[in-house]
Amino acid sequence: MNLKYIVMLVVFLVYQNISLPKNIQKKVDKEISETFQVETFQFNPFKVPAEISKQLPSEFGSDNFFQIQTNNKLLGYAYVSKAPSKTDQFDYLVLLDAELVVLNAKVLVYREDYGGEIGSKRWLKQFVGKTQNDDLSYGDNIMAISGATISVRSMTAAMNNLLQSLKILHSKEII
Repeated sequence: MNLKYIVMLVVFLVYQNISLPKNIQKKVDKEISETFQVETFQFNPFKVPAEISKQLPSEFGSDNFFQIQTNNKLLGYAYVSKAPSKTDQFDYLVLLDAELVVLNAKVLVYREDYGGEIGSKRWLKQFVGKTQNDDLSYGDNIMAISGATISVRSMTAAMNNLLQSLKILHSKEII
């Protein structure tokens, strides 16, 4: 009898719809509405096969990569992840159009006393328009910020890893 309940619990947990924390989801929804200029949309997890996910520089789980649709039309994708700062991590969002071009990047939660300037729209704007064919380089085509060196390098590396991952997923015709 106990085995039956354990199996049911495992099945429930496997098929449970994993979602973002409420405070993060609210910020993501706002950015999607503003970026894609829509009021209603569907935000669905996009599952990358596990054997492919292991080959990617960025983490692609069922809780951080999403398709954005409205009226059964693909608008684009949302990627939510964390990157290291000096002593903690910060949450960030990248919105992509259907052709995988970066439309918006946003730092959702920054947990340090210093370096929060990486959350400025002006600094993040340099990622807009980037594609899977771009290579980002701190101090070259990505501006440095005094007092935020670790966070800037971390965000730059995270964006590079995401763009490289998208290139692999696209080449394997997964997205």
